[in-house]
Amino acid sequence: MNARNEETCCPRFDPAPWQDRDVTWSDKLFARDRIRCFLHVPLNFGAVVRRNMRVLEAAGAVAENAIMLTDETSPWGADLYIEIEKDVPGVHAATLSGTFLARVYEGPYRNVRAWCDDMHRRVAARGRTLRKLLFYYTTCPRCARRYGKNYVVLLAQVG
Repeated sequence: MNARNEETCCPRFDPAPWQDRDVTWSDKLFARDRIRCFLHVPLNFGAVVRRNMRVLEAAGAVAENAIMLTDETSPWGADLYIEIEKDVPGVHAATLSGTFLARVYEGPYRNVRAWCDDMHRRVAARGRTLRKLLFYYTTCPRCARRYGKNYVVLLAQVG
């Protein structure tokens, strides 16, 4: 689905499979770690990702086309979820279950508030309740610049 080249570290993202879709997971396995933030701006995102990927790749646990999600639990921190195929000793594993409304947005990160507001309206228009909002950052900032697109998928867990 996604192809890499020498100048990028992230696969090119295809938004079509994620746009306005219901995604249902039952005990989907992730490695979970914590990111420090200041007013929702991540301070150590890259370091946390690199640290986890070294361990997960060495254990052969990273899922093919793995997704990374963040759950912004407060202005001071967020949980990072990296999709894995198996438990890894020393790595905190977590599962996610539920139905999520997925919507792809494109643009600079400063638009996140507008994207969140739009997702809240979309969930309400479907007569559903938003339980949790997760962010799938599809590429690192460097690859987003190289590809010329900064896609972010919002996953609204609905009830």
